[in-house]
Amino acid sequence: MLVLTDQAKEVIKGIVEEVGPDGGLRITATGQGNGDTALEFDIAEAPDTGDAVVDEDGAKVFLDGAAATALADKTLDVEEHGDHFHFSLAEQG
Repeated sequence: MLVLTDQAKEVIKGIVEEVGPDGGLRITATGQGNGDTALEFDIAEAPDTGDAVVDEDGAKVFLDGAAATALADKTLDVEEHGDHFHFSLAEQG
């Protein structure tokens, strides 16, 4: 299952606090037709039906089925760049 770094947890909690206590970062995955997977990141008030939920220290990430599969062995990190953030993924371990 997807793992969150401490930095990612803090950023996610901060950016979703406006949508309420059940809110989280939702990640969806789509195939690109060439074997690659594109990920989309959105803020959601709650998980969609069928979403896998990662909840680490109150930081919630909702993954659709394709994203859950694609990110099962990944770690989500984030870097702050002034007024915005860049999410990054790395292999676990």
